Amino acid sequence: MGTDIKESDWKLFRRFHKLALERFCERVLKEVRSTVAESGDSHHDQYLKVFNLLRKRDKAIADAFNDPRRSTAIILLANIKHLDLLTAEELGQFSAETRQRIETIENIRRA
Repeated sequence: MGTDIKESDWKLFRRFHKLALERFCERVLKEVRSTVAESGDSHHDQYLKVFNLLRKRDKAIADAFNDPRRSTAIILLANIKHLDLLTAEELGQFSAETRQRIETIENIRRA
């Protein structure tokens, strides 16, 4: 099994990568707003909560979106799927081979 993704899947990946990134950022910004809105803490405590939240989310965004190349697309796509950032319909547009490779990664993670 090579690391590169098929050309047709690569084109889909590039389109969905941007969409998933927007969804991720929207989700995190909602979390930030919620963290601040629900807190009766001091501004400094609110800042610390937001800082810690963003620090946690920074690793997730890096794992799913940094350095998109054909050789890294499958693992990035698996990470995007793990974060539930694509619909089943969107994932269904990828080839059976790509979906199987993502499933293999998910199975390894569960083991």
